[in-house]
Amino acid sequence: MKVALKIALILLIFVVGVRWFERRSIYYPTRRIETDPSERGLEYREVHFNTSDNKKISAWFIPKEGARFTVLFSNGNAGNISHRLDKISTFHQLGVNVFIYDYRGYGKSQGFPSEAGLYKDIRGAYNYLLNELEIPAKRIILYGESLGGAVAIDLASQELVGGLITEGTFASVKEMSRLILPFIPSFIFASRFDSLTKIKEVDSKKMIIHSKDDEIIPFSQGKSLFEAAKEPKTFLQLRGGHNTAFWQSAQDYKEGLKSFIEEL
Repeated sequence: MKVALKIALILLIFVVGVRWFERRSIYYPTRRIETDPSERGLEYREVHFNTSDNKKISAWFIPKEGARFTVLFSNGNAGNISHRLDKISTFHQLGVNVFIYDYRGYGKSQGFPSEAGLYKDIRGAYNYLLNELEIPAKRIILYGESLGGAVAIDLASQELVGGLITEGTFASVKEMSRLILPFIPSFIFASRFDSLTKIKEVDSKKMIIHSKDDEIIPFSQGKSLFEAAKEPKTFLQLRGGHNTAFWQSAQDYKEGLKSFIEEL
């Protein structure tokens, strides 16, 4: 009995430790808003909306005169919306509105991040575009970088959107754990972010962007997502690091996005 209790205690400590490491690896929120779009000469409105579980979420709406589409921008796992001005500017130059929000626990948004919570956050943002800004669903392009790609795929698998763009996104926590922690059974992890399964349900046009040199999310993860997705779809291969490929491959990046938006 004592041996069994010791084994159970060791296993419990191990699982708790893995879950702590998992959370620290997935979420790196920053509260301080360091800048805003006006520093890039962009007009913007700071807005707030409530999620289905009553969390107040902070967001920016950056309009573009004559825009036919609005990009609903979901961040990667670190920082907050004030660290995405380069990409906001890129989309603005391509002639679209941008609506970027902070997940719960990031920036000025209430709460603490979790997988279920992030899904509620993007749905709240989507509903705000539909109901408050009166933007038709077919005029909304979901864009997600890294972790944000998994969040965007979840929504796209359930709701009508005009298009879906992911950049540097992993196939699932299970697939990533097999690569970086093969000695730990995947069922121990609390998070799923199972984009590999969900992307099969996305009917809208898709663009999967991934860098061959990505040092954080292996290139094979992006290829797996692309292969699992049904048509219409396109793959954009970049060169450069996980967080820097968009400017290291700036010309290919902008031309790829421009072509995707024009085809919509």
